[in-house]
Amino acid sequence: MTLEAKLVAILKTVCPRTFTDFAPPTTARPYVTFQQIGGAVITPLANEVPDKENAEIQINVWADTRAEAKAAIKAIEAALILATTFQARPVAAPASDFDADIPVYCSRQDFTIWCDR
Repeated sequence: MTLEAKLVAILKTVCPRTFTDFAPPTTARPYVTFQQIGGAVITPLANEVPDKENAEIQINVWADTRAEAKAAIKAIEAALILATTFQARPVAAPASDFDADIPVYCSRQDFTIWCDR
């Protein structure tokens, strides 16, 4: 199972409406989107394929209220830290945002995740 598949399985325990990159425009809130924004690279000197991989993942919770978005991102943080299929740690605290055009609230947080290949 890939790192992304393991991540989706955990995120869906907190919010079943979880999508890679973006959600369809008619998706009911709250929902979660995520994307890989980087990660560390392992480069063994022996020209071997490493048995671990790393990804820096940004997770976004979209909700009707700031409180709902914040509660969901905190639940996601706890679920990822307690995960047994990989090791995830927050890079920083959650950030809050608001899109007045929709309107929708967002809480987002970046995680570094290490996983066996």
